[in-house]
Amino acid sequence: MHDGLPPEAESIGLPWDGELPAGEHLDLSYQVHFTKRGRHVFSAAHMLIRSRFGFWQRQYRPGTPSETRCYPNYEPIVRYSLLAMANREEQMGIIKRRRKGATLDFRQLREYQDGDVLSKVDWKATARRQMLISREFEEQRDQSVLLVPDCGRRMRAMDGELSQFDHCLNAMLLIAYLALKQGDEVGVAGFGGIQRWLKPVKGLPAMPKLLNHLYDYEATTEPSDFIEAAQRVMALQKRRALVILLTNLRTEDTSHLTKAVQLLQNRHLVLVATLREAEMETRAARPIATVNDALSYGALSHYQSQRAQILKTLEARHIPTVDETAQQLPIALANRYLDLKSSGRI
Repeated sequence: MHDGLPPEAESIGLPWDGELPAGEHLDLSYQVHFTKRGRHVFSAAHMLIRSRFGFWQRQYRPGTPSETRCYPNYEPIVRYSLLAMANREEQMGIIKRRRKGATLDFRQLREYQDGDVLSKVDWKATARRQMLISREFEEQRDQSVLLVPDCGRRMRAMDGELSQFDHCLNAMLLIAYLALKQGDEVGVAGFGGIQRWLKPVKGLPAMPKLLNHLYDYEATTEPSDFIEAAQRVMALQKRRALVILLTNLRTEDTSHLTKAVQLLQNRHLVLVATLREAEMETRAARPIATVNDALSYGALSHYQSQRAQILKTLEARHIPTVDETAQQLPIALANRYLDLKSSGRI
């Protein structure tokens, strides 16, 4: 017996071959690993039944087609939630900073926990309850965050087992969860072959809606037009928002990206988050033994210097940026969001 697996599924435990006595039943289980996100269809199972003495055999296709969905990696969000419940987000690398002049709203009183600063202890409540009580604050709420992922061909490059777009999607899920938890609303506007739009939603119960909107996003073979994406965002998002543009910068992007960001800055605060290829850093660290190695290293250094110049140009125009490898992008992006929020720039 073999189940009707979709092409993107890899199974452990199939096909099954064995004997089933007459009048009895057998429950079979197996593990499936999907190599691609999105909607997948399981067709009817394949069964080849042989007679007791092997004189004949017959094929059956029992069951009906069924559908399932493969979602992006949700593990960082679950891990953050568990750490946040114990006020230990720092163990994940997410650091909440309060800058001078930042305004915080009182949220609640709670029991004192290791690591709380004494300035947050409510001494009146402590005296009443005969136990240490801390005041908990939160950033200003009701702000807008718009995620604008690049779905063009530049995001199809592989970084480990996943494409750069999949790594980008995982970072989007963490920042979306964090923003919803902070009381902000989150929307999505894809560009580069995918022109889908999710109007900003609010509250942690909206996280499944975001997941169901994002789970089947894919990087296409279309080129990425930053100016067109900016015009579309300006038409769709009327309220001021933090627009997070997620892409992989190339040396030819300077003029188009700068014009697009300038257009968005007329109404929004723009954060450009770009993925840095880990493979480039690995190659740069290799020893140089031949002339070809030297030429390759020279080309790589030139590419990196041009890319750094693009980021420097953006920073000179007071455009915040995040430039990290796929593994570090989710945490770096979350920390930059919290920095911008605590500084009052959103």
